[in-house]
Amino acid sequence: VQLQASGGGLVQAGGSLRLSCEVSGRTSSRYAMGWFRQAPGKEREFVAAISLSGQSTYYADLAKGRFTISRDNAKNTVYLQMNSLKPEDTSVYYCAADSFEYGVVLAATEYAYWGQGTLVTVSS
Repeated sequence: VQLQASGGGLVQAGGSLRLSCEVSGRTSSRYAMGWFRQAPGKEREFVAAISLSGQSTYYADLAKGRFTISRDNAKNTVYLQMNSLKPEDTSVYYCAADSFEYGVVLAATEYAYWGQGTLVTVSS
């Protein structure tokens, strides 16, 4: 299973970006997905998660009201729409996948597969 994250870039504070994460390989299976981020010198932190079916989502407090996670299973792709971006959102964003069938997965240690990360830089 391979995860390819994209969509990062440089944006001004208050702007928006949409990250994408395409899953390839064993695409006949579906996965619970999550987004995490890691800023320089800081630990990786949870951002948002979505269940295998897409019916359940969960957000970290940092993302509530600003970020939206969604998925298009026909395209094997998960998205993270990020609005009202702040300089403190500057991080490398990683997508992750796990074959957990019920609900969302919140802990990084529970995810079996990881993408390479995409850099988001928010200027003030």
